Amino acid sequence: QVQLVESGGGLVQAGGSLRLSCAASGGTFSSNAVGWFRQAPGKEREFVAGINWNGDTADTADSVKGRFAISRDNVKNTCDLQMNSLKYEDTAVYYCAASRFMSVRPTSYHYWGQGTQVTVSS
Repeated sequence: QVQLVESGGGLVQAGGSLRLSCAASGGTFSSNAVGWFRQAPGKEREFVAGINWNGDTADTADSVKGRFAISRDNVKNTCDLQMNSLKYEDTAVYYCAASRFMSVRPTSYHYWGQGTQVTVSS
């Protein structure tokens, strides 16, 4: 059983940056892929970025490509999402999730954090 806790959310002006962190405990985090997802009010949860178990494969959604980057540290059991050039439409609750294989589908992930709010003011 992997427990995930996100941190780093907050209020930022458009064009600014935030760094989200997902801290894992329990289970074998280093053998899991990690995904970052977000959900805005009234919208479905969507894939933002993912990284495989050892960090040699990563992917970002087209909507954030070139602005967001995902990384992980299997010694510290963390996975970070660096978000630059933030836009108003990036406003959402951001979740990290873990599963055996990286996927863009939320239903593929077994473990979820509680989420952290990111609000971008225009």
